[in-house]
Amino acid sequence: MKRWWRWWALVALATVSLGPSPGDGGPSPADASPAPPVEFVSATLINNVVRDPRSGHLYVGAVNALHHLDATLAPRSHARTGPEKDNRVCTPPVRESCEEAEDTDNHNKLLLVQAAGHTLVVCGSLFRGICSLRNLSDVSQLIYFSDNKGEKTYVASAEEGVSVVGVMSYYSKDRDNVTVFLVGKGYGSHDSTKLISTRVLQEYLDYVIFESIIEASAVQANPFVLRYLHDFRHAFKDQGFVYFLFSRTLGAQDNKNFTFVSRMCENDHNYYSYTELQLNCSAGNKYNKAQAAYVTAPGRALALSMTQSGQYGLVEPRDQVLFVVFASDEDSSSSALCMYPLRTINRRLVEIIAACYSDSGNIDGRPAVYAPYSSKSEDLCTNKIEKSKVSSYKCGAEFLPSPLASKAEFGLATKPALVRHVQLTAVAVAVETEHAVAFLGTAAGEVLKVHLSNSSEMYGRIPVESDAGERVNKNLMFDSSFQNLYVTTERRIIKTPVQNCLLKTDCLSCVSQLDPYCGWCVLEGRCTTKSECARSQEQNTWLWSPNEQCVQIQSFTPANISCLKTQQVDIVVPALPRLASSDRLVCVFGEIRRPAVMSGSLVTCSLPDPYDIPYTPDQQDFVSVPVRILVNRDIEVTAGTYQFYNCAATVRKSPNTPCIACVTSEWGCQWNAREHSCSDSDPAVEETHVIKPQQLDSCPQFENPDPQLIPVGHRIPITFQGKNLDVYKGQRFNIGTELMENTEEEVTVSYDGESTFTFQGYEFAYDKQQEVNVSFHIKKQHTEKKIDSTLTVVLYNCAMGREDCSLCKNADPKYQCVWCAATSSCVYSKLCPASQELAQCPDPKITDIIPRFGPLNGRIAVTIRGSNLGIRKEDIKRITVAGVDCVHQQDRYSVSTSVVCEVGPVRPAASIDLPPATPVNQGVVEVEVEGGRWGRSEVLFTYRDPIPLAVEPLKGPAAGGTVITIKGENLDTATKDDVTVRVGGVPCKVLSFGREITCKTGPYPGQKVPSEPSTVLVTYGKNTTKEVPVPFHYSDNPKITDYNPKASFMCGGRRIMVTGSGFDLIQRATMRVKVMPPADEHSSPIEFYQGVGEKNDTVLQFLAPGVNRSALENGQTFLKTFLQLDNIEQELKSFDYHQDPTFNQLAKNMSKITSYIIVTGRGFTKAMTAKEAQAFVGDVSCHVTILEDDKLFLAAPSSQPRSSSLSKRKRRDTASELYELVIKFGNGKWLVGSVHYETKYEAPLAIIIPAVLIPMLLFIAVSVYCYRRKSQQAEREYEKVKHQLENLEESVRDRCKKEFTDLMIEMEDHTSDLSEARIPFLDYKTYLDRNFFLTSKEGANDVMITGKLDIPEARRAIVSQALNQFSNLLNSKTFLINFIKTLEGRQEFNARSRGYFASLLTVALHGKLEYYTDIMRTLLLELMDEHVQSKNPKLMLRRSETVVERMLCNWMSICLYQFLRDSAGEPLYKLFKAIKHQVEKGPVDAKMKKAKYTLNDTGLLGDDVEYCVLTLQVLVHGEGPDVTPVKVLNCDTISQVKEKIIEQVYRNLPYSQRPKVESVALEWRPGSTGQILSDLDLTSQKEGRWKRLNTLAHYNVRDNATLVLSRVLHTLQSVHQNHNQTQNQDSYEERNALLEDDKVYHLVRPADELDEGKSKRGSLKDKSMTKAITEIYLTRLLSVKGTLQQFVDDFFRAVLCPSAVVPPAVKYFFDFLDEQALRHDNVEEETIHIWKTNSLPLRFWVSILKNPHFIFDVHVTEVVDASLHVIAQTFMDACTKTEHKLSRDSPSNKLLYAKEISTYKKMVDDYYKGIRQMVSVSDQDMNTHLAEVSRQHTDKLNTQAALHQLYQYASKYYDGIIQSLEDDPTAQSKQLTLRLQQIAAALENKVTDL
Repeated sequence: MKRWWRWWALVALATVSLGPSPGDGGPSPADASPAPPVEFVSATLINNVVRDPRSGHLYVGAVNALHHLDATLAPRSHARTGPEKDNRVCTPPVRESCEEAEDTDNHNKLLLVQAAGHTLVVCGSLFRGICSLRNLSDVSQLIYFSDNKGEKTYVASAEEGVSVVGVMSYYSKDRDNVTVFLVGKGYGSHDSTKLISTRVLQEYLDYVIFESIIEASAVQANPFVLRYLHDFRHAFKDQGFVYFLFSRTLGAQDNKNFTFVSRMCENDHNYYSYTELQLNCSAGNKYNKAQAAYVTAPGRALALSMTQSGQYGLVEPRDQVLFVVFASDEDSSSSALCMYPLRTINRRLVEIIAACYSDSGNIDGRPAVYAPYSSKSEDLCTNKIEKSKVSSYKCGAEFLPSPLASKAEFGLATKPALVRHVQLTAVAVAVETEHAVAFLGTAAGEVLKVHLSNSSEMYGRIPVESDAGERVNKNLMFDSSFQNLYVTTERRIIKTPVQNCLLKTDCLSCVSQLDPYCGWCVLEGRCTTKSECARSQEQNTWLWSPNEQCVQIQSFTPANISCLKTQQVDIVVPALPRLASSDRLVCVFGEIRRPAVMSGSLVTCSLPDPYDIPYTPDQQDFVSVPVRILVNRDIEVTAGTYQFYNCAATVRKSPNTPCIACVTSEWGCQWNAREHSCSDSDPAVEETHVIKPQQLDSCPQFENPDPQLIPVGHRIPITFQGKNLDVYKGQRFNIGTELMENTEEEVTVSYDGESTFTFQGYEFAYDKQQEVNVSFHIKKQHTEKKIDSTLTVVLYNCAMGREDCSLCKNADPKYQCVWCAATSSCVYSKLCPASQELAQCPDPKITDIIPRFGPLNGRIAVTIRGSNLGIRKEDIKRITVAGVDCVHQQDRYSVSTSVVCEVGPVRPAASIDLPPATPVNQGVVEVEVEGGRWGRSEVLFTYRDPIPLAVEPLKGPAAGGTVITIKGENLDTATKDDVTVRVGGVPCKVLSFGREITCKTGPYPGQKVPSEPSTVLVTYGKNTTKEVPVPFHYSDNPKITDYNPKASFMCGGRRIMVTGSGFDLIQRATMRVKVMPPADEHSSPIEFYQGVGEKNDTVLQFLAPGVNRSALENGQTFLKTFLQLDNIEQELKSFDYHQDPTFNQLAKNMSKITSYIIVTGRGFTKAMTAKEAQAFVGDVSCHVTILEDDKLFLAAPSSQPRSSSLSKRKRRDTASELYELVIKFGNGKWLVGSVHYETKYEAPLAIIIPAVLIPMLLFIAVSVYCYRRKSQQAEREYEKVKHQLENLEESVRDRCKKEFTDLMIEMEDHTSDLSEARIPFLDYKTYLDRNFFLTSKEGANDVMITGKLDIPEARRAIVSQALNQFSNLLNSKTFLINFIKTLEGRQEFNARSRGYFASLLTVALHGKLEYYTDIMRTLLLELMDEHVQSKNPKLMLRRSETVVERMLCNWMSICLYQFLRDSAGEPLYKLFKAIKHQVEKGPVDAKMKKAKYTLNDTGLLGDDVEYCVLTLQVLVHGEGPDVTPVKVLNCDTISQVKEKIIEQVYRNLPYSQRPKVESVALEWRPGSTGQILSDLDLTSQKEGRWKRLNTLAHYNVRDNATLVLSRVLHTLQSVHQNHNQTQNQDSYEERNALLEDDKVYHLVRPADELDEGKSKRGSLKDKSMTKAITEIYLTRLLSVKGTLQQFVDDFFRAVLCPSAVVPPAVKYFFDFLDEQALRHDNVEEETIHIWKTNSLPLRFWVSILKNPHFIFDVHVTEVVDASLHVIAQTFMDACTKTEHKLSRDSPSNKLLYAKEISTYKKMVDDYYKGIRQMVSVSDQDMNTHLAEVSRQHTDKLNTQAALHQLYQYASKYYDGIIQSLEDDPTAQSKQLTLRLQQIAAALENKVTDL
């Protein structure tokens, strides 16, 4: 339970996400955009939400948790409510005696705000539904809870599925007014039987809190456990009555639910007034089960609409209306909203009550009342009172029957206000501008916005859980301003605005959303609520959105104007708002602003000048200019367009008729024929050459061409008429058209009254179609001016579509087409010589016949195809097929190309006169056409007899749909159209026809199934029927009994198993999903389907079809799932589709170190199980072990994948392979991260075998002599040491076995806790500070850690500038090398100074780590040369005696930081925690720093101290009532107890953020008074001059004692001083008791400080005894070592495993050492091994292992440090090449890991070898990596302080550095001396030689 709580707290804190939000007090400012939604995320399922109306705060009851949120959803307080030890069979209080008790979740059942008492009523499912009272301001503060008052205080239900509702009320009696709450709940098997109860909230008389104050048994469930299933949904009060809304069944025989509203008087002490009224939603009560409800006033508009509908009676705007959303038992996918005015409910209830009181329970002579909870059989309603007195007993009376319920037919029925094809789960209603708006939550995770009216419509939706699809909780509520909505889903609460008006930026989009909250604020130019529009009360100022009206321009006067003119325009704007005197109106034409004058609805403006009007666009004769009417400069009131026409542009529309286009334009233009121009109409011009508007007959024009038909390829003269051409007398004209290929020809003119013109024609070419219209234009010669021409002729081509003679002759005679023998084509008659023109077409030609086979009896259609098969159907004179006459089917004749006839039966062989070799039933096809011409086919027609022999399958379902295959001989006779199949008289639709025939059976009409044998008949044509000798049987239809699973994600692909019978008959089975459109749409459903995967007679296996998310848009959220089994379609009503789950990306690349992977997200279990889920790392599948809704546990593959590696693309600089981690749910695939493995480099065997065998043989040959000489001696020594170790282990086997088992169990629990907690890594700066400077002389006060420089304010700017110059100087390699060498040449520059200088240099150069690396390499090369030349290469890097060695250590620290965080940190932290846990498990001497359990023999506690484990209940002062159990030892000092308490209470905080031991006080309250516990006080035990530290045993603190931990403001010493000053009456000895110079011990007094009275001999004896006794306890080392072995091995593997990720810096540096070793001939392999060991394991890993606080925010005690040193020493031993010889005198630490050391040595060797085989890291890759580190972290470091400290060294050794620079020519050339002098002058404020 404790571990669960820790996990829950972490998740709860991590999942609360908040965003900015306006306050809860009112709407946002007018100029602000709507607040984005904010949210609260709960770690567990949310059960209930309630809002405090006074503060606006929310209280959230979730599983095992209670949250207090403010109006912005920010957490204020929270409390843990579970899990607790409980079981339904246990009677509270639950004690250990109830063996069935187990950790049980606490589901919140009821939340009520008691504003008067400032308390919160909280009822959960634990302890039989007992409630508690909590503080409204801080829910963690428990005001009242008692579980020992018995069954009378059981309020809620212990069962999760039982609903509970409640409402606050009062109870008045004898002038006492007691606060109570009424509860309605369903029945659970272990609950109180009261369905309705009244519970007190204060102790009253003999009643205890939460006891039922009314002992009425009227409304109880015990006689009706199996009869009614109450589901309470809402409770509320109104005008002295309390109402409950619930659904229940009507009796044991009826499973259908019905909804009731019950009412009783609020102060009814006996429930006499309790009456139930059935509520019906729809006439047939289709929507029968209430889901959620809301009570509020309807507003004026809805009240009027409800009154006018006639079904509610009179409804006033302020009446209360009950809004209920209903579900349907008949159709689970459909829901409805119904409305019930309380006035109508009350009126009907009065009728029901009156019927019982006065009319024996009858209304209109029919029984209207029954007693639902009475078991009495006698008559009901036998007492009668006068109807006039009914009102006197409105709260019932003892002599009147109760409770009552209405009969179904007298329930209150209404029509649904809204029906949706989605499951509605919540409702909230608000009134805006007297209009009611309903917000309806759905099971699909969204909220629908509905404008309630006489035709309620949905106008919007709020998506809440679009990803995970969580249903909306029934607790849907508004904030205090009613401008925001709180939407609760399974685990989230979001606060979202009820409207987003401001998102709409124009009037049209504002009003088109139909949002009753919104309207267009005309004078402000924005979409707002009415209250946000300043002058909304004025007419036409605020335009309500649902009216869909904007301010619009009705008309302009004039409607348009020429672009050459200007004047004023009057604009009619009917809905123009009234302007104030301060308002200014302007018109804007395009960009031109003009002042405007408003008069009523008329706005007058001046039009822009002509030069301001835009150019007329091409292909137009006008330009539309946008017109905007603005108020107050920039607020647009309305807009439109105004047209400026251009008469000159009218001719563009019809270039061939410019005059006609001009005068017929809508602008009233006139044409000047002389000037050939179109202009504005001018009444003053009356000349004859000017044609006025609409006088098109006066235009000069050419018309009436002759002839109208022109053949292709032949020139024909064309004559045409001209009129009104006087103005063109004496001028010449040219004619042309597009098909004349850009040529024009002259027109000849003759004047004969009406002008006649002649065009000599043109030889046109055109072959795209048979006919095309050709329009001619006419121009004045030598000009481009066209004169109006309406000359259009038809150009035709005889050859097009007339490929043979018959088709040619069939052409219309007007075309004069003939078939020309010379060209064998159809041409114009004058293009073919008369001698070549055929009078009669050639003989018919037959190219094909269909079919080529027919039945012997004939009577099938034969299609004959060819050419010249006549011109008319009458031309066909005779047809024969194989010598048999074939009747011509004239209705199917196609000219020349196709003839269809019906062939007769084959003639007997005797009647056929054929040559002997010709088959009897075969022959050609002949056709005779008009003129005695015959056509004969080359292909033959054959008569033959089709013989069907078999049918498959032999049976199928009676519903039909079976595809049967008929097999036989010659079945492909005739065609598919000639063949019909019937099975048992039922038509079978032919699907395919060939050598086999397939058809689909129809439904069997008979009653008897299985059927009798059904004959299969195949009919060919009209005269041939063949019976298949094998019959077909109709069998029972397949039956579906069940299917599992019953849900899928939208992605589909889940395996669905359908069970039943008769599936072997099914040929095609598909699973289909239909996306149904909303009820108000008439579009067709969208379908998705998937075929069957596997099947047998009883099982069908499908993969659920995937549903495209785009199909669900536009409201299409209603899905229906079907199984289609051939012709059978069955709906799977209980099959659900859920939104696809969401997956969180892995926080980092998962290293394959652990054996499992955890993937998080949401919505996993909605449609998936662990067995079905799949996961892949690369191409390797990994087993899904556990699947929770938000977690997925995967077993990582042990073998490395072979493909899907990312490393080749992304990580070429490392020796690891990166593989995609893909989760697959059905068809859905999600890439959630990556896992990396080591790269295994495998050399070919041909290289490996010789490379291994040859050195091995040489080594064996050389070593055999040495081996023989020393093997015997080594064997004896080894056996001797081994025997000693075995004896040592055997002597403690029995003792260790039990202890080891207990320890491993505890450590396993501890490790599981670690995996869930956050590892407290230090940030980068703190990590470097501790590694670089914590070991300095100043320690934590070092200026590099504090960052505080003592620089006067006046000089800071100068110093900063000078330090920057000094930084630049350090970036000179010449200067820096000289600087370092100068310092190292001074004797006083010791090792500590060198290390400190190197660390300063590292920080100063951190911004350029590439440069730092280069300097380090240069210095290392010099150091290496120095050691190699001195013949001592193995000593290099052994100690940090030089600057470069410390630089290397710092470089490794920088480069391995991320590796520590990603890989090695976790096993190191677990090792540290395991040691700490193991040490603290037993006694630890606080003074001697020795422990019972340790790895270090010098730190082993040499006495067997008696102790026991205590569990303390710790209460932290000021942090709520929750207690924390803490395990301690009774022998612990008080400081040790404090440390363990702080460790447990603040376990989620890093050490630096926890209170320190000296800052807290520990108080024990064994009785009425408390006692402060401390290490030393006046009660401390004394033995001579020895004083013993106080322990818990000293104070006699018992198990389960409660201690209070509190913060103190003063230290213990000051407390004692104050105590001494105030307690003057104490004796001198007492006041100074704590200040005496006594010696202090804890558990054991030091052995070397015995009392003075003992002799020296005795002392020696005691010492020897102590020594001997201590050795006995060395066996504990083995026990501790065995316990910690797993953690030590894990750490070693993480650090020394080349298969894991190797940091690129390690590979880079090791390669550098290998390269330099090759450069020097005398460097051995062992030397390289030592260099690598000195540079990485000994220089970095040992330091980190000894000092975990260098990487973690932890505190390392001396006892833990001692054990870490043993492991560090083992690590060092493993890295050396020297063999360790063990003997009796070897240290215990060496003996402890003697067996493992060889394994560790091999790990080190393999590690070095593995790194050598890795792909090299180039300088470029390394520099890129270092540059990224610099970029990420440099700005966090104290670079300025490092530079300042470095300069102190430069100043101290100034003269030497100057001399060194002056001696260096390179430094002289770069003027480095001068630069240093300038820096010195600035920093030291002194005058130099400069």
